[in-house]
Amino acid sequence: MKKLIIASSILSAFAANFAYAEEAAAPAPDHVFSFNVGATNDYRFRGISQTRMKPAVSAGADYSHTPTGFYVGTWASNVQWLKDNTADISKGTYEIDLYGGNRGEIAGASYDVGMIRYFYPSNNFSLAGLPNANTTEAYAQVGYGPAYIKYSHALTNFIGWAENTDGSNYIDVGANVEIKDGYILNLHAGKQVVKNLSAADYTDWKVGFTKDFGLAVVALAVVGTDANKTTYDFSGRGYLGGTTGVVTVTKAF
Repeated sequence: MKKLIIASSILSAFAANFAYAEEAAAPAPDHVFSFNVGATNDYRFRGISQTRMKPAVSAGADYSHTPTGFYVGTWASNVQWLKDNTADISKGTYEIDLYGGNRGEIAGASYDVGMIRYFYPSNNFSLAGLPNANTTEAYAQVGYGPAYIKYSHALTNFIGWAENTDGSNYIDVGANVEIKDGYILNLHAGKQVVKNLSAADYTDWKVGFTKDFGLAVVALAVVGTDANKTTYDFSGRGYLGGTTGVVTVTKAF
């Protein structure tokens, strides 16, 4: 799930700022390829730890077509929740995200629409009587200035929770405000609704700062949720939605 780490709206805001600065000097090329690597002390997706509060490393690649705003990309990270949620029946220990869409600007407002596939190789959820964990979502985001709102809608069963959870959705609102000397204040609040499984619904929030130090982008944040402590304690191995500090370091090429 291309979540809190590399493809977050925080880093998107950074990329937009630098792209604007470069445009002022020279036209952007029609075809843009980029790559990224990252590390974090706790991989969080919508406030929920994907690594049981342990570190994660990630890598990704993106292509965008400047004249049309079309883009595609992929991103991968290690995870732990697959095994936790199935008492070690599932052997999946990583995820691969595949996504594509179109973004641009109309009358000063930005937009981004697309689809993402969360793919978990060897997840074996069916052996535990659960739907396949692989999930497809459609999303749409609009932004104005530093603020944005994004809606994501599951087109399949949602990350293995149960059958008939297609239609689950997430609303993400936030702002990435430059404070001073390149420091960006990151504010976020979200609401996850799992269709036909109200015990899995929750809200999450984040407050943090991001800065590009040249060698790498560093993000510091405090993240928390009000997720149900029983629902989000897979196999009795610890609550995954508690408030915590998250440090993420990302390098783009």
